[in-house]
Amino acid sequence: MTYDTSNIRNVVMLGHPGSGKTTLAETMLFESGGISRRGTVQEQNTVSDYTDLEHERGNSIFSTLMHDDWRGNKINVLDTPGSDDFVGEVVSSLKVASTALMVLNAKSGVEVGTELLWEYVESFHAPCLFIVNQVDHEKADFEATVEQAKARFGNKVMPFQYPLNPGIGFDTIVDALRMVMYVFPPSGGKPEKKPIPDSEKSRVAEMHQAIVEAAAENDETLMERYFELGELSEEDLTAGLKMAIANHTVYPLFCCSALNNMGSGRIMGFINDVCPSPAERSAVKLEDGSELKMDPKGDTTIFIFKTHHEPRVGIISYFKVFSGVLHAGDELVNADNRTAERFGQLFLANGKNREATQELKAGDLGCTVKLKNSHTNQTLNKKGVDRKIDPIHFPNSRIEVAVQPPSKNDMEKLMKALHAISEEDPTLKVIQSATLKQTIIEGQGQLHLDLVKHRIEQEYGVGMEFIRPRIPYRETITKESNDMYRHKKQTGGAGQFAEVHMRIEPYHDGMPDPHGLTTRNKDVEALPWGGELAFYWCIVGGSIDSRFSSAIKKGVLQKMEEGPLTGSNCQDIRVCIYDGKMHPVDSNDMAFMTASIQAFRSNFEKAAAQIMEPIYDVEILCDGEVMGDVMGDLQTRRAIIMGMDADGHYQKIMARIPLAEMYQYSSTLRSISQGKAKFNRTFAEYAPVPMDIQQRLIAEHQATLHEED
Repeated sequence: MTYDTSNIRNVVMLGHPGSGKTTLAETMLFESGGISRRGTVQEQNTVSDYTDLEHERGNSIFSTLMHDDWRGNKINVLDTPGSDDFVGEVVSSLKVASTALMVLNAKSGVEVGTELLWEYVESFHAPCLFIVNQVDHEKADFEATVEQAKARFGNKVMPFQYPLNPGIGFDTIVDALRMVMYVFPPSGGKPEKKPIPDSEKSRVAEMHQAIVEAAAENDETLMERYFELGELSEEDLTAGLKMAIANHTVYPLFCCSALNNMGSGRIMGFINDVCPSPAERSAVKLEDGSELKMDPKGDTTIFIFKTHHEPRVGIISYFKVFSGVLHAGDELVNADNRTAERFGQLFLANGKNREATQELKAGDLGCTVKLKNSHTNQTLNKKGVDRKIDPIHFPNSRIEVAVQPPSKNDMEKLMKALHAISEEDPTLKVIQSATLKQTIIEGQGQLHLDLVKHRIEQEYGVGMEFIRPRIPYRETITKESNDMYRHKKQTGGAGQFAEVHMRIEPYHDGMPDPHGLTTRNKDVEALPWGGELAFYWCIVGGSIDSRFSSAIKKGVLQKMEEGPLTGSNCQDIRVCIYDGKMHPVDSNDMAFMTASIQAFRSNFEKAAAQIMEPIYDVEILCDGEVMGDVMGDLQTRRAIIMGMDADGHYQKIMARIPLAEMYQYSSTLRSISQGKAKFNRTFAEYAPVPMDIQQRLIAEHQATLHEED
């Protein structure tokens, strides 16, 4: 069946692990008639969470696309993981959704995972509904959960319902929008509508009034009608709420027991009637800064938001049609690599089950198989159309490890597997570092990387070991030094001769020319690893022919690539060649390159050399009760606390931490906070290491060199 753009709703389910998203998605499918029997997470038979990995863990790892047919409209549902280690699945789903459903646990309230997810909701400017689930739990506290939501997300959070009898025995929801009470049978399902009891009328009337006022505030005509009549018709109320939700002036809050199928039908009805269709959302931004309207009559453009490898099927590509209509058999051109892709089959997805369809209109989500050269975050267009949708901006990595296979013979196979998974998961970065002589993978947390390892072993049959990554130290100098080196070699035939007089000193932009020297030529080069080399040719009188300057500079760069102290890259140094000697027969490029290497080495040791280490800005969000433990751990990591602040119900710690002290920090933080803390990091600067650490690093490097000899 083909759905028009106006009849599509795209929603993404978000929430802390254990909030019940997967169970709610299953119940919604059942209520719509999409499945005839509800599965459970415990029985491992839900439509979402269908992979073996998810069955083993008992919670979501991947986002899952499903769809419900609700009264002739299509509701696409994206169930996402709650763990912040898999935030890439959340961000990619938010990219294509029109509404976020933030699921809260009635017994736990607003948890740290909810706080972090909210940042992404805001960054995508997504309309949002709050759903307080598990109101049937014996420790459910609906009122406390609502107050926490208002305190953290503001008074825009507006209850449209409340449970009359939360806890064990829950079966009744009072609906302030419809002004009715729903009483559910013990098995859940379709409720009986009853009048609101007298004891609740005052509370419900006050809630209803607040809803009507919020709906009227977004339109002058509705406001005038409300002042005139003191009420809005159901049609006007729906129109006003549509605007309020789209403008983010209201975040409706509903309640339910997904496990017992109480309340999900009402939520789906609200999504269907009030939440925006793709056509009612803002136009999508293109990479060139322009915008693309959601128009089924336009030229076809699709965006791949997710790829997933499925055994015996291969790569499945999930996409959103942002313009036009995509037909089975159409050929589109990838805007990133200019290759053509034929969409031989189109599918509507319900987890691992796929139903063939002939076309998908603008706003719809679907999937296909066997695309050869197209991956996550890429745009494909009708031939002759050149536009690229602004890509998903995934969060920075928070953890890194070095990897190695059981033997060198397995390295090629391991790299192929890592690159295949990184094409599916853009939050996994694979770096073959020539500087560190290691293969580094970066991810969102230890769990993220552990599951990558598990997949590679199970799906690709390659073993892999995590080891501590080397630190990309830098070497520089802190004072001026002058020295020379004469290279002389006689081997029977033609000999080698070169003498180089060299000055090195710390370099920074804008510094004056070297004192006491005459600059003939200067070249400032940005180094591949960061920092600069300023190379000055100060030869007067032709003691060295200028044709040897390139060889001398090449020798300096070679030594800077593998510094004298620890073999790390050198940076921010000015090198001045001011004198030397050459031989009319024995001088050549190789001789001067060798002399410059040795002159640089001896100079470096006299110039108060300094090892620099990478420092990261780290922002930690934690529960107040574990803040002391978190701070205590930071003190053991040479951290500098930059500030502290309250963020809703949580405490935010801003610190600067050396990368060398952050190995396995993700696991440590999770352990000491019992999962009540999260962090993110960004590179800040290179800073000098303490002298005792510098001496240790130099000693370790010398010991390694002796072992290699």
